[in-house]
Amino acid sequence: MRSILFDVDGVVIHSLFHQDPARQRVWSQHIEMDFGISRDSFNEFFRLNYAEIVTGKTSIVTAMDAFLPNINAGHINSLDLLEYWFKNDTPVNRQLLDGIKKLKQKADVKIYLVTNQEHLRAFYLWHDLKLSHIFDDMFYAARLGVAKPDPAFFQKVDQLLGLQSEKPIFFDDGQKNVDAGNQQGWESNLFVTEKDFFEHPWVKKHLER
Repeated sequence: MRSILFDVDGVVIHSLFHQDPARQRVWSQHIEMDFGISRDSFNEFFRLNYAEIVTGKTSIVTAMDAFLPNINAGHINSLDLLEYWFKNDTPVNRQLLDGIKKLKQKADVKIYLVTNQEHLRAFYLWHDLKLSHIFDDMFYAARLGVAKPDPAFFQKVDQLLGLQSEKPIFFDDGQKNVDAGNQQGWESNLFVTEKDFFEHPWVKKHLER
């Protein structure tokens, strides 16, 4: 049995922050048309103590309720805006997911998500997006109380994985997270395109069986 670990945003889900502009997915491009909020104004939310939100120390609803009046959007229901965000910010990497499903059929593996998420979006990803149908568990920042690339995050994931006969294989689009995974003793790989998964020697060998 081998554990294969995947980041969410930028790996399993296409990201706004991909280094290749052609692969970037901008979920909020119509937010001004739909809610009357400029993208720049809304993006300030992620600069205001978001680390406290993603690690579960502050509720995202409470934070959003406090933030919206500051951009003259206090009339907007926070839950409506969060639902809009979650639905539009989940363009899944279907090519990768198809490969993960095939790997599960061909190898003795456990497949996990390892991601910086707060509780509500994590719930959406797991239940509404139905990633629970593919992955065995999701280790996320708010659940663990600490975020990548903090070494404590990787230590807690290791504790939850339990004793491993082989190094976990880890795919992440952030170099700092890859470095932290390697420090934990994982076999960590920078994910730029799907080839980084399909051409990984261990993965390729098992997919070709």
